[in-house]
Amino acid sequence: MSFLKKLFGGGGGSGAPAGPVKEAEYNGYLIKATPYQESGQWQTCGVVSRDIGGVTKEHRFIRADRFPSQDQAADQAIVKGKQIIDQQGERMFDA
Repeated sequence: MSFLKKLFGGGGGSGAPAGPVKEAEYNGYLIKATPYQESGQWQTCGVVSRDIGGVTKEHRFIRADRFPSQDQAADQAIVKGKQIIDQQGERMFDA
């Protein structure tokens, strides 16, 4: 039964924090680190956003990287967010 609860979102203790753990501005974009706990470690996760023509666009990302501390995962999310910006620019919002 525990497996089914985790599968469908009940219990398990994992999930994203209420708000960003860290934020950084980079080349006109805002990167918010939102790591979450998974299997006793912290999963790298974040949001890159930018105001384009008066509309805030967001790109959410999750990486397989896991760390023993929330702070380490947040630092890595900022690094990954910068990498996404450098590689994709505004194309990341095309979907």
